[in-house]
Amino acid sequence: MPTIAPRWDLLPCDDIATASLAAALKIDPAVARLLCQRGLSDPELAGRFLKPCLDHLHDPMLLADMAVAVDRIMAALARRERIAIHGDYDVDGVTSTVILRRALELMGGDVVHFLPERLRDGYGLQPVAIERLHAAGVALIISVDCGIRGADAARRARELGVDLIITDHHEPDTELPPALAVINPKRHDCTYPDKYLAGVGVALKLVQALCRRAGREHLLPGFIKVAAIGTLADVVPLVGENRVIAKLGLDLLTKGPHKVGLRALLDVAGLTGKTIDSYHIGFLVAPRVNAAGRMSSPDIAARLLLAGDEAMADEARQLALQLDGENVRRQDEEAEILAAAKKIVQTDPDIGARSILVVAGEGWHRGVIGIVASKLVDAFHRPAIVLSVEGDIAHGSCRSISRFDMLGALERCAPLLTRFGGHRQAAGLTLDAGRIKHLRLAMNEVADETLGPEDLMPRLVIDGDLTFRGITGGVAAGVALLAPFGAGNPRPVFAARGVEIIDGPRKLKERHLKMALKQDGRIFRAVAWRAAERHDYLTEHKAALDVAFSLEQNQYNGETYVELTLADLKSSGS
Repeated sequence: MPTIAPRWDLLPCDDIATASLAAALKIDPAVARLLCQRGLSDPELAGRFLKPCLDHLHDPMLLADMAVAVDRIMAALARRERIAIHGDYDVDGVTSTVILRRALELMGGDVVHFLPERLRDGYGLQPVAIERLHAAGVALIISVDCGIRGADAARRARELGVDLIITDHHEPDTELPPALAVINPKRHDCTYPDKYLAGVGVALKLVQALCRRAGREHLLPGFIKVAAIGTLADVVPLVGENRVIAKLGLDLLTKGPHKVGLRALLDVAGLTGKTIDSYHIGFLVAPRVNAAGRMSSPDIAARLLLAGDEAMADEARQLALQLDGENVRRQDEEAEILAAAKKIVQTDPDIGARSILVVAGEGWHRGVIGIVASKLVDAFHRPAIVLSVEGDIAHGSCRSISRFDMLGALERCAPLLTRFGGHRQAAGLTLDAGRIKHLRLAMNEVADETLGPEDLMPRLVIDGDLTFRGITGGVAAGVALLAPFGAGNPRPVFAARGVEIIDGPRKLKERHLKMALKQDGRIFRAVAWRAAERHDYLTEHKAALDVAFSLEQNQYNGETYVELTLADLKSSGS
């Protein structure tokens, strides 16, 4: 629950379109409203959204350069050339590497992979990695989740006589790298209908094309469940093909069976036998996979997910436990740095009173400063830059709010920076440590031109009012059909007015609140996560509250019941 009380913004909706869609699909109007608000008022589009299937995946050959890439890979397989997959150190890059390597090995390929280490190798496709792979006898390199700005690496590959295929989903430069093939739906000359695939989604399209060419399309579902992990972790919009990948992948992750490595990962995450949803991937599975790249080597996670032989059960268990340990270490580092960063914001007015929070610390672990920046944004609803100072150099990670273009601001401050890159909402940078104060001033000058007090006020988007009498099993089941939730498809939030707390609020683990709520004779159990500090306020106003909530379906003793997860509460009429 936000530390700063948010303003509630009620989403508008076309009542006529809602009624028409509810009648066409025979669904509750509350669910039809949600679909219309997501731009799905057409019954056919809404139906496909509610029930995605493999047939909804586009033809992979629609991607520019896909035919060239498939021809070259099939030739390499036929000639038994050594193929290298060059990935990235995050979950998207690791899962991309895993599915493409496994697919090529199933087709008889001689395949190796290379995952750069964050602190040693830096980010992206580098000429030195091309040289290393060439020296190992590699004739064909395929990048996944990186390479679109790797022009120097592509030129080095050409000089060495190594064919390079780039698959990526990041924004390209005005000119593409001089590679044999560049597969990226964001290419300006690419007419592919879905532009928002994660890196692993682009890798999956290559796998789909290869399976089709080799007559092995039956293998595709096995790759989709690993692709779902990378897609959900990379926070891409969960619409179009991303939704197909995420929804089908979660179903397959729940059903099993799994190879020994994936099974060990799910077991260590406490998910054996559970219905796996986007929350489990985002908060239990992905952090463990990510911890390898943040704290040590991403190859630990890749080796685990590639483990397929039952004879490797003990080794897979040890790798999964190693990831678990790295994740605990990551959490400890993160908590320590976050506490220090918050203290700086709260005690130094030159930092905390500004529109952009720019905080720095000696030796802060570079693997976690991005998470810390995200948590500062959540806590203070301001863009945040967190810098790790190592000698004369500062490495920074930036996160923003929806109303501020972080990359655009960095471009205006470029003379102060050694290097930078990223997106509107997330970016990275390096600069001389002596210029941190100058960066703070310059970024805040940009922010003061573009951000006003309203922009720095947190907002809670309310999909619609829903009385407790309107919360039926059909509505809850209909809302569940819209899952998985995430970017581009947020979990629906409803509002109910004039609600009474009849039991509680009671503190849960000193961080959360549990209570029973009543409106118009109906009672629901509710949980407010990370809201313990609001205990006294809710006790004082328990007779009449407006509540913002999402619906959760839980099971107990074989019975399904609805519980409310509270996004915010305020006294009625406030």
